[in-house]
Amino acid sequence: MTPITQDIAAARHVKRQDYVSCTVAFIDCKKPGSHLKENYSIIGPGVTSSDEQVINLPEAHGFNIGAAAMPRGITNNLHIHFTAEVFIVQRGEWTFRWGSNGENEATGRAGDILSVPTWIFRGFSNAGEDDGWLFTILGGDNTGGVIFHPDIIREAADYGLYISSDNRLIDTSRGDPVPPEDGRIPPMPEADVADLREVTREEMMSRFVQRDDCDFRSAFIDQDLPGGGAQIAPVIGYGMTQNRDHVPPITNPHGFSAEWLRLDPGQSAGPFAVDEKMVMIVHEGRLRLDYADGGGASVEVDAWETYSIPAGVFRTVTAIGDDPVEVLVVVSGDHRKRPTFAPEVLEGARQAGLGLDAGGFVAKAALLPSYRQAG
Repeated sequence: MTPITQDIAAARHVKRQDYVSCTVAFIDCKKPGSHLKENYSIIGPGVTSSDEQVINLPEAHGFNIGAAAMPRGITNNLHIHFTAEVFIVQRGEWTFRWGSNGENEATGRAGDILSVPTWIFRGFSNAGEDDGWLFTILGGDNTGGVIFHPDIIREAADYGLYISSDNRLIDTSRGDPVPPEDGRIPPMPEADVADLREVTREEMMSRFVQRDDCDFRSAFIDQDLPGGGAQIAPVIGYGMTQNRDHVPPITNPHGFSAEWLRLDPGQSAGPFAVDEKMVMIVHEGRLRLDYADGGGASVEVDAWETYSIPAGVFRTVTAIGDDPVEVLVVVSGDHRKRPTFAPEVLEGARQAGLGLDAGGFVAKAALLPSYRQAG
């Protein structure tokens, strides 16, 4: 594999100032109380309906990363997703609603994560005192767009807004022609709304991972090495932890895994590689990513920023600065990932009395059998 150059490494870094908002991403963009919401497509297009949406990194990852920003009191109205939708609260207090009329509610705060089931209506409002920010993860490279609640589609027509059958926002105020009925998405029939499954509060709260409930544990084979001991708290899927005691709270297929990675100041993880593409969303702190492929590329990533790591390359992540780092790590695929650590890490761990069992989990080296090589 050709080493990652500094230019290539820097191009995969989406800084906070690089995020570009779109205020006309959806059909409710002129509805009072929703007109000030901002949509961001950071990796992949997400579910935007606007040709004006800027996509920072269009490369396919198997999932999309986006964001929503809203002033206090602004609402994103009820809509349906066809693939996974996960909210990560970066700042503020948010009211999440679900049900055919948004009759159910839950509150999320900084560090909380909510995964909403597909094919149910959901919406959210900024209920905090200040401007709020949500990161989002959407399943698949093609999300299929969204279906808005029939009341929203009918009201949007009063403002000259329609959604074409290929998920493009039609705005007659800018000269777009009104699409024919067979060329636009109509309001969902009431009978179909009534047929949507009900999600109880108990079920939804089982998909709501609050920051204080995260199960952080040492995660990797380097846990007893100087500077090692990074911790992971699984959220969605089994991810890349090598700790057999980790149990993710959300296990249904999403097309990706998501887990918190925590590093104390000066602490590192790596060098290691995974076979899948990985995205890091830095929630707090500041980290340095060093590519260990011989190219010498290195990138520093701050809180609120996003970084995409190619599949199969060795990397080390280190917390820099005086504060701990918490980063959400998203890796493509529903399967459990198997990180490969550099030989010097494995040898250091062996000397410290640790090894990996046949399942890829950390264990006492003295308890592990050694197998004769065939041939």
